[in-house]
Amino acid sequence: MKRLRLLKNKLLPSLKGRGKEVGLFLLLFLSSPLTAQNISEIAKADPLIISGAIGTRNTYRYTTGGYTYASPMSNALFLDLNISVYGLSMPFSLYYTNDNLDFAYPQLSLSLTPQYKNWTGYLGQSSMPFSNYVMNLSFMGAGVEYKDKMWHAGIFYGRLRKAINDDPTDPLARSPQYRRMAWGIKVGYGTRKNYLDLYFLKAYDVEGSINDYWRTRLNAKDNLIVGLKGCVTPIRWLSLTANAATSVFSTDITADRITADEATKWNNIFDVRYSSLMRFAGDVSMNLLFPGISAHVSYKMVQPDYMSLGLSYMANNYHSLGVNLSTHLFKKVSLSATFSGQEDNLTNRQMYTTRGFIYGATASTRFGQHINLSGSYNGYTQVQGDGTAEVPDSTRIHRQMSSFSLMPSYSTDSELFTHAVSLSMNLTQNKDLSPRATGETDVTTCALGTAYSLGVKDWGVDFTLSLSDQRTRGYNTRYTSDVASLTAGRSFLEEKNLHLSLTGSMIYNEVRHQSKSLSMGGSVAASYVLKKVHAFSAAVSFNKYGDVNLSRLRSDLGNIDFSASLNYTYTFEWKAIARR
Repeated sequence: MKRLRLLKNKLLPSLKGRGKEVGLFLLLFLSSPLTAQNISEIAKADPLIISGAIGTRNTYRYTTGGYTYASPMSNALFLDLNISVYGLSMPFSLYYTNDNLDFAYPQLSLSLTPQYKNWTGYLGQSSMPFSNYVMNLSFMGAGVEYKDKMWHAGIFYGRLRKAINDDPTDPLARSPQYRRMAWGIKVGYGTRKNYLDLYFLKAYDVEGSINDYWRTRLNAKDNLIVGLKGCVTPIRWLSLTANAATSVFSTDITADRITADEATKWNNIFDVRYSSLMRFAGDVSMNLLFPGISAHVSYKMVQPDYMSLGLSYMANNYHSLGVNLSTHLFKKVSLSATFSGQEDNLTNRQMYTTRGFIYGATASTRFGQHINLSGSYNGYTQVQGDGTAEVPDSTRIHRQMSSFSLMPSYSTDSELFTHAVSLSMNLTQNKDLSPRATGETDVTTCALGTAYSLGVKDWGVDFTLSLSDQRTRGYNTRYTSDVASLTAGRSFLEEKNLHLSLTGSMIYNEVRHQSKSLSMGGSVAASYVLKKVHAFSAAVSFNKYGDVNLSRLRSDLGNIDFSASLNYTYTFEWKAIARR
């Protein structure tokens, strides 16, 4: 009845006088995404399952800070409902907040993946694994895949994206796009350690899917990709992998065809045009695994303008080299190091070349049963070099960022108490190393933090005290931030389904010669779960803050933030069990 009243009072008036639109709306309202994973399981599924959640969220806010970042009162009602008929799912949602109604009815779509022995079928909106250089988009269509211990193969045909063909005279018209179709084949043989996979993808834009106005402003594309991926493990401690793809694509399918013999021999699968390009992308890697040490070396190259219409996005015009090492010493010390470098401008046609280097090292150890110690260093360097032009020293980019961290910790557990103490120290530097750097953009940050946790077992109470100090220094700038907080929490009742927590905090911020501010506050929160389906929560927070600059006659802590919230959620599931 609620659903009928919603149709009558909220939705149908806006569709009055639109017979076709009303019919379409009712069709969509009563339709849903259909999903099933195994065709043999449909008959075994329960004929009807109704599940979901209903609840309310209510928040009150009050501030005297002179700005309003949210409504003083926020009330929301929500309903998430899922109806499953023999494994076919139909989700609905209803969300109401402060007199605003948002009703999301399911769109008509189909996604079936029936399975039988070594075969898997794809029907509707589906995804089939391909090489990361070939395709990562889902398709709306049909496909089939076969897998056994050694052989695997798949084929599909479908739509990669819908056309967007809004009225050009509409000032709110969306950017146009062609309907994109594709078909693909993959074949592979081998095991996890030794295999060879071949991928083939043909993707193209349907020129007639948008009107003439948009076609003069957007070129339709055509694409053919062949990919190869393999791995070989000649000996136990060595494995080699390679993944590569060649993409032939036309950036404008209306361009004239090339009539040379070398081009026309591909006409059955791809029309070579004056807008056509051929590009390559690939990577190789080597893994070494010895007792106590492992290493990984990889190289990757993506040529300029490499494109696959089966990919959502892919960076190009760069190559990179990476090395990773890790080892254990004395069964207590773990060491790891990493380095990678990347450079663009592969064809030297850009004015400048950019190089980036990422490097780092981590060490961790344990002393006895209670003490842990870890430290790390991470760095990044960016360098700009010459290309078709020489980079002037006045604009040359050369930056370096370094970060050092040290984190000792101690923990112990007794019959009465649990104790845990941790300390964190971090130094981060961001420097401009260019020839004419003045230091105006250099920034150094030093952060020190500590935390202590105490658990009192007889009381069932946990206390946590945390302190932190951060100091940032820039060009003629000093910034300081100090934070202290204390939290206490406890669970009650036999099932520990009632939890209460109390937090108090203080924050001091200072920008040298500009401002000093202090904030003090606290919060109380409670949550309760009844019979695993009813969840209640409530929270109250109070914060008092303002300027405490001592250069003034008096400090001002007159600003107040106050908030209170009350929430409730009920989850349910009802089944109509089939007679066996």
